[in-house]
Amino acid sequence: MCPLGWLAAASLCLGTLCAVPAEERRKAEKPKADPTLHENLDLDNYDLTLDNYGEILDLSNYEELYDYGDLVPKIEVGTLAPRPKDPKTLPELGEATAGTPELRPPSGAGPVPPAPIPGQGLPSCQLCLCLGTSVYCDDAGLEQIPALPPDTAYLYARFNRIGAVRAADFTGLEKLKRIDLSSNSISWAEADAFRLLPSLQELLLPQNLLTALPELPRSIVRLDARLNRIGSAGLRPEALRDLKQLQFLHLSDNQLDFIPVPLPESLRSLHLQNNNIQTMHEDTFCDSQDHGQIRRALEDVRLDGNPINLSLFPNAFFCLPCLPTSRFS
Repeated sequence: MCPLGWLAAASLCLGTLCAVPAEERRKAEKPKADPTLHENLDLDNYDLTLDNYGEILDLSNYEELYDYGDLVPKIEVGTLAPRPKDPKTLPELGEATAGTPELRPPSGAGPVPPAPIPGQGLPSCQLCLCLGTSVYCDDAGLEQIPALPPDTAYLYARFNRIGAVRAADFTGLEKLKRIDLSSNSISWAEADAFRLLPSLQELLLPQNLLTALPELPRSIVRLDARLNRIGSAGLRPEALRDLKQLQFLHLSDNQLDFIPVPLPESLRSLHLQNNNIQTMHEDTFCDSQDHGQIRRALEDVRLDGNPINLSLFPNAFFCLPCLPTSRFS
């Protein structure tokens, strides 16, 4: 064959090779991946910075990609749980309690007593506060003294509307030491309301409507009946004679015309200010026949606010360690 023929054949083969797409040639020439190459990958020089972060992820439309408006329920202020969209899905009260067993008294037990009605013979521990042997009924809207526990020693029933004290109110309360009925509307007390209490030491009745002094037990140490309407007619003759333990007698702001006598030797404080006392007997405080007598205990006598001139009765208080507080001219 001539050289010209060989040249034509070579040109034809070269053209056929060039007609293969470049992409197929690259696939054919690409070597297969070797899994062992990933084991030795060095990521120490791979830095992700704020400069190239935007090139990887586009966050400009992030809120548009995920819309949770239909998935998150709206919670109203003051509610503990989302309100269901369909009210019909709420269970009925009868259905909710259908599976709950009914509580019944044990077999053989008597009928269950009805619930008590407030203010009708309730024990004080349901109307008041009971702490140990103390009962606190202050400002409880009481109109009578409630039934008290048998071991009550201290009763506080101030700022109520109690109108009377009956003997039955304290029956059997042999441990009762203090009764405080300040600021009520008590206008009378039965004769045995306090007299039969063997342990009573303090009786506080200020700011009431009493017109007579109640009978007192011999154990009494302190009587406070200020700011009442007690007149001399409301004091029994020699009502204080047998009260050998009485130390504090406060009857100020009443309607007394004279000082109650005889006063027990145990007395330490006598408050009779703001009454209507105009005179006194020479033996009111001291024994006029015993000029050496000294009543050391009675150091606090108040007669101020009364229309009496003590300078007219110089022998009436010579035995006292301190002069009474009153007008001397």
